[in-house]
Amino acid sequence: MATPSPPHQPPAPNPLKKPLIRVLLTFILCSLSYILAFTTTTTTTNPSLLLQDPNCFNPKKTLTTHQNPSQSLHFEPNHTLFLPPNPPEILQFFPYCPRNFTNYLPCQDPNKEAQFNLTRFFHRERHCPEKNETLRCLVPKPEGYRRPFQWPKSREFAWFSNVPYRRLTVLKKNQNWVRLEGDRLVFPGGGTSFPKGVEGYIEEINGVLPLKKGNIRTVLDVGCGVASFGAALLDYDILTMSIAPRDIHEAQVQFALERGLPAMLGILSVHRLPYPSRSFDMAHCSRCLVPWTGYDGLFLMEIDRVLRPGGYWVLSGPPIYWRVNYKGWQRIPQELEDEQKYLEDVARRLCWKKVKEKRQLAVWQKPTNHIHCAQKLKTWKAPKLCADDDPDAGWYKKMDACITPLPEVADIRDVSGGALEKWPKRLNAAPPRIRGGAIVGTTVKTFNEDNQLWKRRVLFYGTVLTSLFTGQYRNIMDMNAGMGSFAAALVNYPVWVMNVVPSDAKNNTLGVIYERGLIGTYMNWCEPFSTYPRTYDLIHADGLFSMYKDKCDIFDILFEMYRILRPHGAVVIRDHVDIIVKIKRITDLMGWNGKVSHSLRGPHHPEKILFIDNSP
Repeated sequence: MATPSPPHQPPAPNPLKKPLIRVLLTFILCSLSYILAFTTTTTTTNPSLLLQDPNCFNPKKTLTTHQNPSQSLHFEPNHTLFLPPNPPEILQFFPYCPRNFTNYLPCQDPNKEAQFNLTRFFHRERHCPEKNETLRCLVPKPEGYRRPFQWPKSREFAWFSNVPYRRLTVLKKNQNWVRLEGDRLVFPGGGTSFPKGVEGYIEEINGVLPLKKGNIRTVLDVGCGVASFGAALLDYDILTMSIAPRDIHEAQVQFALERGLPAMLGILSVHRLPYPSRSFDMAHCSRCLVPWTGYDGLFLMEIDRVLRPGGYWVLSGPPIYWRVNYKGWQRIPQELEDEQKYLEDVARRLCWKKVKEKRQLAVWQKPTNHIHCAQKLKTWKAPKLCADDDPDAGWYKKMDACITPLPEVADIRDVSGGALEKWPKRLNAAPPRIRGGAIVGTTVKTFNEDNQLWKRRVLFYGTVLTSLFTGQYRNIMDMNAGMGSFAAALVNYPVWVMNVVPSDAKNNTLGVIYERGLIGTYMNWCEPFSTYPRTYDLIHADGLFSMYKDKCDIFDILFEMYRILRPHGAVVIRDHVDIIVKIKRITDLMGWNGKVSHSLRGPHHPEKILFIDNSP
C-alpha cells in the first residue's frame, strides 16, 4: 500500500512583499549608504573626545535652542550638502566664559605681565598660555553690545557699550583723541602731536613726501593711538598697519579696529616685528614713546629692516623741535639736544639721508641699495651688516644690533630686490620676489593664474554671503593668505584684509603680499592672535586646518576664531571634505549656523566650503 503523501503546507509569507516593510528597508539602506559616503574615508569626531572636558559644556543647553535661520547665507539648492547630524549624546553647547573674560587677551594678559622681565618692555610682548592653560569656552560679548557703525561712519563713531573705556577720553581730553558723547565715542582726528587735527599734520608730510603719486602705499605707524593717522592716510589710498601695546592707554588698538581701521597689538621690544624685510614704504612715529636712541639704536635698526629700499622714516615728538617744545615735554634742553645728536648719528650709520626737518617733523630716506653703505661700514666700528641668512624671519626672532643687508645689485642706480610699480598698478603686477624666483614653485604664470582663480572664488562667495559686497563687512582676516590674491580680489570693495601667513608655511609669501601693496603678519595658529575679541567681521581660512591637523588641536583654533569674530560676522572655511565634516560638528556646538557647499571644482571634488553665519 502506497504511503500517503503529507498534507500540503502553504509557503512561509515573504515579509519583503509587504509594502510598508519594503519602504522601511529602502529608507534604511539609503540612509546608511549616504552616511557611509562621509565616514568611510575619514575618522569622524569621537564623542568621547568631545566630552573629555566636562567643564567646557553646558548640559542644560540643547542644539535646538540656537538654530536661528541665517539672514545672510543664500544657497542654491544644487550647491548645498546635507551632512549627517551630530549623535544625540554630544548635542551639548560649549559654555560661555565668565563675564570678566569679555575682553580676554590670551597672549597679552595684563594679569600675567608681572611674571616677565621689564627690561626693554619684554613684559608687554606676546606671552601665550601653556597648553594646560588654554581656555575652552566662548568669550561673551559685553552687555549692551551693538553692531558697529557701517563704514565709513565707523571711522568717526563707535558705540561706547562695545568698547566701554573712559580712560582715553580723560587722559587725552585736550588732544582730541576720542570724546564720549552720550552712548557714542567720537573720534575727531586728534593726537598727541596733532591736537588740532590730523588732516593738517598729514598736509605737512605731504609737503615733503609724494603721498599722492602712488609711490607710498604701505605705512607702519608705531604707537598708533586710536589710529587717526592711518584713518587720514586712507584719503590718499595709503594702507597703514597701526601697532601699539596694551598699556595704560587701554584698548587703543581695540578702538582702532572698532573704527574699521587696520591695527594689531605690537611693540618694539626683544623680538623682531612680525613682518618681513622690505615691507613698508614709510614708517612713522608721532611721540610714540619708543626710546629710539636706546640700546645702541636697536629699534631704529628694526625699522630699517622693515623699510623698503628708498622708503621713508617720519618722526615727530621728542627730540624733534626740542628748542620750542622742551618746556611742554618737561625735559632738560641739553638732554634733548644730545638725544637728537645721537639720533642723527644712528641714522647716518644706517646710511639714511635726511630729507627735511620742518618744525615738528623730521624725515629720513633709506638708500635704494647698500653699495656705498657697505663700503662705509668697513671703516666704522659699529654697526655691522647682519650675518643672518633670513632677513624676512619675523616670528619670535630676536633683534640684533646690526644692519639688515639689502639684496646685492650690479649698479648704484638699481633698487635692491627690484623696483615696484606705483599703486595701484603694483597690486596685479608680478612682484619682484616672484620675478626673481624667491618663492619656490611659483612663476609669473602661476601668480597670474592664482589671481584669476581668486577673483572667481570671491564672486562665488558673494552669491552666498550677500553682505560681502554691500558694506556690512569691513575688517577681514585671511588666515592662510598665500600670495594675497583673496585680498586683491576685494580691493574695490569697502573692506581691508589682514593677510596672515603662517610662520610654518611651506613658502614664506608675506613679502610678496607687501610688494603688492597689501598688509599682513606672520602667525602660528597654534597660538592666539594679537588682537582684541570681536574685531573681525569676516574670517577666511583656505586649507588652514589641513595644515595644522597634526600640529595642534583644531578645537583651539576654532575657539580663537570665535573670540575674534564679531557678532553678525561670518566665516568661510575651504578644505578637504573630511576636515569640513569634523569642523562642522564642532561649530554646531559653538552655536554657529553653518552650511556646506561644493567648491567651483564641482560635486565630485573633495574640496568643500563651510559658510558660517554668526548672527545672533
